[in-house]
Amino acid sequence: MGTNRLEAFSDGVIAVAITLLVLAIVPPAVEESAKTSLIHELGQRWPHYVAFVISFMTIGIIWINHHAMISRLAQADHSILILNLILLMTIAILPFATDLMATYLSASHGQRLAAGVYGGAFLVMSVAFSILNRHILLARAHMLSVEIPLEERRRILARSVSGLAPYLIATILAVLSAYATLAICGALAVFYALPAASGGAMHHE
Repeated sequence: MGTNRLEAFSDGVIAVAITLLVLAIVPPAVEESAKTSLIHELGQRWPHYVAFVISFMTIGIIWINHHAMISRLAQADHSILILNLILLMTIAILPFATDLMATYLSASHGQRLAAGVYGGAFLVMSVAFSILNRHILLARAHMLSVEIPLEERRRILARSVSGLAPYLIATILAVLSAYATLAICGALAVFYALPAASGGAMHHE
């Protein structure tokens, strides 16, 4: 089959996931702001703002690079469709992981587990992306719309796989500090958003 429906469906899932992120940001109740002040209550919710920005940027970058990955294909088979569904599933879980991280970051308990889930969600998504990318570039190279030399395909894949380590580190560090996990995920989002990262970032193609 062609890739138009695959990309259209993927765009829809990614758009829903990135939109759901904002639903976790709710305004303070009037009763709460009356006890202190609205600006104080808004400030208390800073983990939701930070987690939202990080997740929004990361999903956005995945969307950009998913398009680059799929646009190389002239057609897609069943295996590509299944691997793409798995990738979309990992993206769809990010709003939950983001809300969990934001809710428990300032709580008296559950911080580390929430951070582990948050970092782990990004890690799993990165693994799924890399597996699909590898399958397209190596196992299904004959389906590419334009022939790409093996050396170039391996170089593209190496960029994709190299980004797994930072998310693994972020997930492991959740045992020690939820803030460290958030900081690493944030730094990665900023790095991959920079034009200079397009040549060697985890997701950029």
